[in-house]
Amino acid sequence: MPSPLQVLKNIGPKLVPFFKSVCVYFVLLAEQPSLHTACFKCLPIISLILFVLLHGMNLSDEYTFSRRILTGLIFSCLGDAFIVWPNLFIVGMAMFSIAQLMYITAFGFTPLNLKLGGVIYLLCSIVIYILMPGLNGVLVIGVPIYTTLLGTMSWRAISRVVFFKGQPWTWTKLCSGIGSIFFVMSDTLLGFHHFYYPIPYATISIMLTYYAAQLGIALSTVDSSRDSIKAKAIPTNN
Repeated sequence: MPSPLQVLKNIGPKLVPFFKSVCVYFVLLAEQPSLHTACFKCLPIISLILFVLLHGMNLSDEYTFSRRILTGLIFSCLGDAFIVWPNLFIVGMAMFSIAQLMYITAFGFTPLNLKLGGVIYLLCSIVIYILMPGLNGVLVIGVPIYTTLLGTMSWRAISRVVFFKGQPWTWTKLCSGIGSIFFVMSDTLLGFHHFYYPIPYATISIMLTYYAAQLGIALSTVDSSRDSIKAKAIPTNN
């Protein structure tokens, strides 16, 4: 199995469009609702969609995980676009809910790790309790549902990272676990900013953690063992 450094040298060039589009977004940092803003906001996620497609994904059963992550990225991209317009916030949240469902099904429920799930759902309950006074209409139902889905996604992603029980782990699982944590951070900041109290430099902190989250999740599709055969990894010296 190639080392993380070898895999990084292989996949690094494919991530250049992502990092460039993130830089462009933050340089422009357009916040007014417009098609222009939506396009630049979506470009980094579109770059990750292309990354997953270019990394050998096809329609065979062994790529079910990658297809679900890809679908999650597509719905995330739609959510990014809709959420630019305040009157479409609920539609955007619905798109992100579907994305979270796709990530959950990709990560699966093995190992289960009920203790971690209990801690995460407790934290979700606390966040919902704090935000509830600021919610109205459909959001009274929608925000708790989305928060639960987000918490479940994080639970399942982190549970895949096992270090001390003799089970195999990969750096790609670690990426998805870290990505899920960034996703929770991003959406928690978003929720507090909109429904509790305005956060200084909210757009920068929310989008930085969001793009880091989606990058980590996209990297989880990289199969190191398959790359050792298909990719141009640098050979190790015996």
